[in-house]
Amino acid sequence: MKLKSIICGLCLLATGTLGLPLQADTEVSVGYLKVDVPLPATLSNLDVIPENLGLAGAETGLEDNLTTGKFLKQTYTLKSKTIFAEDNPIAAAQDMLAQSPYLILDAPRDVLLQIADLPAAQNALIFNTTASDVALRDTECRANVLHSLPSYAMRTDALAQLLVKKRWSDLVMIEGTYPKDIAYAAALRRSLGKYGLKLSDSKTWDADADMRRSASHEIPLFTQGFGDYDALLLADEVHDFGRYVLYNTWAARPVVGSEGLSALTWAPVIEQWGAAQLQNRFREQHARAMRSEDYAAWAAMRTLGEAVTRTNKTEVAALRSYILSDAFELAGFKGRPLTYRSWNGQLRQPIALAHPRALVAQAPLEGFLHQTNEMDSLGLDQPESKCEAFQ
Repeated sequence: MKLKSIICGLCLLATGTLGLPLQADTEVSVGYLKVDVPLPATLSNLDVIPENLGLAGAETGLEDNLTTGKFLKQTYTLKSKTIFAEDNPIAAAQDMLAQSPYLILDAPRDVLLQIADLPAAQNALIFNTTASDVALRDTECRANVLHSLPSYAMRTDALAQLLVKKRWSDLVMIEGTYPKDIAYAAALRRSLGKYGLKLSDSKTWDADADMRRSASHEIPLFTQGFGDYDALLLADEVHDFGRYVLYNTWAARPVVGSEGLSALTWAPVIEQWGAAQLQNRFREQHARAMRSEDYAAWAAMRTLGEAVTRTNKTEVAALRSYILSDAFELAGFKGRPLTYRSWNGQLRQPIALAHPRALVAQAPLEGFLHQTNEMDSLGLDQPESKCEAFQ
């Protein structure tokens, strides 16, 4: 028996799961749909995006579910499809929903909403694993959509907590012009206001500038007007210009945000809380490091596995109800049990504050309290949320 099987078996014994009455063999089919959207041209082509980004995480989650499920006569299957945005992803989603009511989705905001509003999706459960838009957890929420990826607001709140902790209050920002950059910059401004901080200055990056050869000359001039400050925030979610800002600013100050010290869903440098086990298993299976999109897809698959294990049910209504209840917990290798917010379907989770070589901290940071759950200090709290679909 493999070591991971022994470990999972011991976990089940410890929690009493094996004491549940066994039922007839249970089969759970899950779909994975990736809507491939052309990426904007960036200054560097060093960051090669894996073809199986996201899907690899779902496959690792599938293996984990199968390891646990064999003790309870539960089997899981995963059917995946990749389709270009211009090739009718709505029809592809309809086909997948006809085969399974459970769909892990890698799609931009507008496509996600179209899929969620399909008649075939009304009795389905969709997991959003790549769209960070705050509106999807707010005014545009859908009752049939759960979010295993943190929102922009959760990540920027984590950064703001660190800025407060470090007493870096004199802040400036450089923001890009792509939609993801603009959304992230807006979330940063919201988070700064939430925690009593503000920008003393900001600049917009010239998308036509090519810094690969002239960064050491151009970046100092571009940032000279900022004067003195405590930290520079970068809103460059497409990773276009940010790498050239580090160590080239006029004033030698910390860089945080999309580059430098970043707030991340997951990172290869996370080793605590048993995370090394997940990192190693993923690397053995896919010959690369686990990324945030992989983790979100893994969490989605494991959410279904955990719910089926604990309830001995496979019906959408039963699993959704359990997942959104106080009884649900997911061991996510982040030091705290992960749960879903019952008011908008967002997975509560700690946010890593890390640079490429080490984990610096994990939010929520000590001292940032909340009346019910400290993780609700990150992102939209219930009184702030305008989501009505979960009421």
